[in-house]
Amino acid sequence: MSVFKVASRYAKSILDLAKEKGTLEQVKEEMEEIAKVIKSSTELQAVLANPIIKIDKKQNILKALFEGKVSTEVSSFFNIMISKGRGNIVYATALEFIREYNELKGIVKAEVISAKPLSSANIQSLGNTLAQQINASVILTNKVDASLIGGFIIKVGDKQLDESIAGKLNKLERHFINQGV
Repeated sequence: MSVFKVASRYAKSILDLAKEKGTLEQVKEEMEEIAKVIKSSTELQAVLANPIIKIDKKQNILKALFEGKVSTEVSSFFNIMISKGRGNIVYATALEFIREYNELKGIVKAEVISAKPLSSANIQSLGNTLAQQINASVILTNKVDASLIGGFIIKVGDKQLDESIAGKLNKLERHFINQGV
């Protein structure tokens, strides 16, 4: 079974538990913190994925990192994952939980890629416009790519709108090539 499927099943389990206990918002915040910490440490990722490192050592590391920062449900859940030899997907499970939470709440992640950083006012305005267009809450992030020359590219899910100068130049070039010019 693929890592994604396994992580998705674990994430669904903790999501259902959080809904049942009425702690969904708290667990989401804890999962975001866990994902942030694991993402920032390649050493931690390596330790969790290493089958040679003993289970209790991995559990103690997670306990030391997150004690007092996460609920006992989340802590116990990850301890169970570690004891079942699934330490390599703790990070993927946290990310999948966040994705499933967003889906449940009707929140869509979008990215705007621009030649220069956008101001927070521009990001908020663009996010509001997108939210109206797709009829969902939008979490918009800004990525900078100077090769765009100007303009922007918006990515929402598997859809993309390219309004960059580089994109328009490429489109114009393809048109000329197709016309035999």
